[in-house]
Amino acid sequence: MAGERATERRVLRRERKRGLMGGREKWFSLTASLLMLAAESACGGGKAVLFNFGDSNSDTGGLSAGLGYIFPLPEGRVFFHRPTGRLCDGRLTLDFLCESLNTSYLSPYLESLGSNFSNGANFAIAGAATLPSNNPFSLSIQVLQFLRFKSRSLELVAQGFKDLVNEEGFKKALYMVDIGQNDLSGAFDSNATYDQVVSKIPSIISEIINALKILYGTGGRNFWIHNTGPLGCLPQKLSLPRKDDSILDPYGCLTPLNNAAKEFNTQLSTLFYELRSELSEATIVYTDIYSIKHDLIANHTRYGFESPVMVCCGYGGPPYNYNANITCGNPACNVCNEDQKFVSWDGVHYSEAANTIVASRILSTEYSTPKLKFDFFCSS
Repeated sequence: MAGERATERRVLRRERKRGLMGGREKWFSLTASLLMLAAESACGGGKAVLFNFGDSNSDTGGLSAGLGYIFPLPEGRVFFHRPTGRLCDGRLTLDFLCESLNTSYLSPYLESLGSNFSNGANFAIAGAATLPSNNPFSLSIQVLQFLRFKSRSLELVAQGFKDLVNEEGFKKALYMVDIGQNDLSGAFDSNATYDQVVSKIPSIISEIINALKILYGTGGRNFWIHNTGPLGCLPQKLSLPRKDDSILDPYGCLTPLNNAAKEFNTQLSTLFYELRSELSEATIVYTDIYSIKHDLIANHTRYGFESPVMVCCGYGGPPYNYNANITCGNPACNVCNEDQKFVSWDGVHYSEAANTIVASRILSTEYSTPKLKFDFFCSS
């Protein structure tokens, strides 16, 4: 693992020296400094263990491993210079958070070759949702996979295997959950009305709460929860036919979809306050990803971005460059230059440049309740 991290750090330093993605402005310089400082002080020299549950926003290759599908270039072109199963041109927000802890990127649970599970595992799968709960790779299935992973890890540790998480590691680990976007997206795609979509929210949140209770019941004590982002700002949604533009907000996003996301987040936040009392020994950090991402869209010029709702890798040209039938990876797609500043990579997922900003905002603690540093679980 040490060799892998050394290589990653050398590449990271090289990118920062030349200016992230070909010359960013002061925000990228400040962001790089924040990420580097976090990495240098991470965990007080101790070991970080993370377990992540979610969808494509944090899938580091689970879907690719599970289905045997290799995403073609330009996926992964910026940092890895090859496809890695991430739906991005480079690193995800989760990758930057791992860097801030000076630990390896999380290996997908389903990846059988080349995986390193000494620092945890990633159960997130692109396309995953909470409902229906018995669907392959739903949140509840991801939790069952974790339970098997834990049982098998402890069994092997007892047999003398050293490069796996032990009982103490599972107890001190950070359990991250970032899911719900696909539930809302799928509901709108089925032509449900706004009220019908909102009526599903309690069931979605119930699945998230149940997952946390199961993880807590098996010894987990540290939880980091992301709410969902501004669904109405995704080019995939904006490219759909609409009767008129009256439902667009001042930033060019779809108001009904963003309102549904905000309602989801309000209910999620309320239930987490209640859950903290029930799970008395747990530390639960709730992070407002919606505000981070919406600020990135609304104030894109401040962060050095040119096109907040236009796709870098897509088809169709302005204003969105998105076509559901010709998505990123299709030879017919046009792809922006690496030095161009796009928030959206493929119409649904953010670019590495945008993920850099999102990660730095998370690490600032400004958007977290309580305002704990990301390494709180391993700093002692």
